[in-house]
Amino acid sequence: MGEKFKKVTHVIFDMDGLLLDTEIIYEEIIRQIAQEYGKTLPFEVRIKLLGTTNRRTYELAVEELKLPISVEEFGKKFEKLTFEKMTDVKMKPAGAERLMRHLHATNVPICLATSSAEDMVQLKIANHREVFNLLSHRVCASTDPEVKEGKPAPDIFLIAASRFPDKPKPQQCLVFEDSPNGVMAACKACMQVVMVPDERVSVEQSCLATLRLKSLLDFKPEMFSLPPFPN
Repeated sequence: MGEKFKKVTHVIFDMDGLLLDTEIIYEEIIRQIAQEYGKTLPFEVRIKLLGTTNRRTYELAVEELKLPISVEEFGKKFEKLTFEKMTDVKMKPAGAERLMRHLHATNVPICLATSSAEDMVQLKIANHREVFNLLSHRVCASTDPEVKEGKPAPDIFLIAASRFPDKPKPQQCLVFEDSPNGVMAACKACMQVVMVPDERVSVEQSCLATLRLKSLLDFKPEMFSLPPFPN
């Protein structure tokens, strides 16, 4: 095995844009609010918002898009639209459920580390409860009192690791992420990270990732000494 990938025993998943196909809905919501004020949503701003907590998303959107409303007003509009549009969320088609089920079946502890609030997670996973029940626990950064700072700070991943019953060291955890903010957070937590980004994310924006993949279907668990998929 190459030096590049080190053995891991536990896996931490991001949720939005990685397991669930929600980022496209979020992009539409932010674009809709921006359009009310004659503004557009450039992709470089969208990237800055990926993986941030609710509060940080609102602050950045108002600041970066120069919107003539308060952070609170943006938040109200955003939450209203989110609850309207997140009622029928799909799993990402490319391998998310397959990987979760495989790791669970081979006794690899898995958990969720999401910037979303707990009530929003409940709404989004409504159609996918069975597969999300395979997770040992979840950390929801927007509502978890222990998470002092959201991604790109490492808090969420360190807390997620500490809540596994056997408390693995950060180096024993492998993170799956789609956003540059999430990758940076995992690196700061001293964890290896597999990035499955939007194809518009540049190579420079994914340079911190241990591995960049087009799809979770391309992931080979044995590269990190995890049980391989059955043939």
